[in-house]
Amino acid sequence: MFLKLLAISIVFVGLALSGLGLGILLKPGGKFPETHVGRNKEMRKLGIKCSRHVDTGCVPCGNGRICSSC
Repeated sequence: MFLKLLAISIVFVGLALSGLGLGILLKPGGKFPETHVGRNKEMRKLGIKCSRHVDTGCVPCGNGRICSSC
């Protein structure tokens, strides 16, 4: 029973990964989405530039420089 469930699970995970890969390959200019907060356009629109700023409460310096942790 366990082996049957394991085999079915592996097949479904393989199909899901194949579908994701095909979606990226077939989409014009397809590439993985940007996941780093600092380079993500949508996060910049929200005013979030660095996840470390949010986590540590870092405030950019007045001279235009960011804190030393980023």
